[in-house]
Amino acid sequence: MSSGREDDFRRLYAAHFDAVLGFALRRTDRPEDAADVTADTFLVVWRRLAHVPTGEETRPWLYGVARRVLANHRRGDRRRSSLGDRLRRELAATVPDASDDVVQRADVTAAMRRLSARDQEVLELHLWEGLEPREIAEVLGLASVVVRPRLSRARARLRDLLGNDPEPPGHHSTRHPQLTRKEQP
Repeated sequence: MSSGREDDFRRLYAAHFDAVLGFALRRTDRPEDAADVTADTFLVVWRRLAHVPTGEETRPWLYGVARRVLANHRRGDRRRSSLGDRLRRELAATVPDASDDVVQRADVTAAMRRLSARDQEVLELHLWEGLEPREIAEVLGLASVVVRPRLSRARARLRDLLGNDPEPPGHHSTRHPQLTRKEQP
């Protein structure tokens, strides 16, 4: 790389950077986009330094380059946005919305914290691990006849805190909203 070419670029950059950045700032919504347009404009200038006009023609030429760079950025933004929209639609069709489950889990977790450690343990094994009373009895080293009423009482206490029974364990791929009396036909 010749020292003369680099010096020419540095002078051009120093003399016109503010003008090109201002041009880009006035035409973009975000300052970081303007910075990208400005950087890409001066990349073109570096590559085409031999073609840059001198004198009063320099700034309009730079604005022309910046205008084309900006158009390329806008096309790229539209392509990325279209791709993002398409991916969101495809994901919405294939991946269920888990937000209701997250809210319910948070409510159940908060209510569980208000229960005794014994109730929490039996409910966690049942609700979170999906174990049946006989399996819970095995994990806890108790008889099934002890676990069944303990689980029943713990569920009743949790129901009192939540106002309803929590959903059974596992993944629900489809969710059918329950109609209230007012909404039922």
